[in-house]
Amino acid sequence: MNELNFIHRFVDGDGNNPLTLLLLHGTGGDEDSLLDLGGQLATGAALLSPRGKVLENGYPRFFRRLAEGVFDIEDLKARTHELADFIDQAVENYHIDRSKLVAVGYSNGANIAASTLLLRPGVIPNAILFRSMLPLEPETPPQLTGTQVLMTGGRFDNMIPAALTEQLATLLKDAGADVVLDWQQIDHRLTMHDVETAQKWIVEKTAVK
Repeated sequence: MNELNFIHRFVDGDGNNPLTLLLLHGTGGDEDSLLDLGGQLATGAALLSPRGKVLENGYPRFFRRLAEGVFDIEDLKARTHELADFIDQAVENYHIDRSKLVAVGYSNGANIAASTLLLRPGVIPNAILFRSMLPLEPETPPQLTGTQVLMTGGRFDNMIPAALTEQLATLLKDAGADVVLDWQQIDHRLTMHDVETAQKWIVEKTAVK
């Protein structure tokens, strides 16, 4: 679909689950990449999945980077506000209950979700961040009281230093968010542990069973 301002997929829920999962893919993914994962995390939830607009060697991303782990901060800021505007438009267009919106991001998608939490607080009320890091230091500390965040990290992740994951968790907590940080002895790949941890968190934090 090309309406709104991102190519995206929207899969309506089955009426039994009020959640909408905002699926944000990693580098090289697209609007279809996380649909199966979304179905696993919350059966019957609506799925909203945009495609990142930046191409890196032909692979979609949500913002530019200058090297691995080195982000183009000005582009990140601009892309964050663009994504936040898309989310606001989609909430209205698809009649989404904002309080039941859960962002699910992996790698680059988790980092744009984290940036959205920091720069546009309130746009994303709940977030699951798989393999995320602190993307930038906000000029103004956000107010995130009431925001629920699950972060899962790999102790052997060669793409994301554990210290930067910890820094993001600390910043979000200091801003008032309820943050759960779950570590496992794994690299950058997603595992069934990530899926099962997220499933349990969704039930506990959103009161949807």
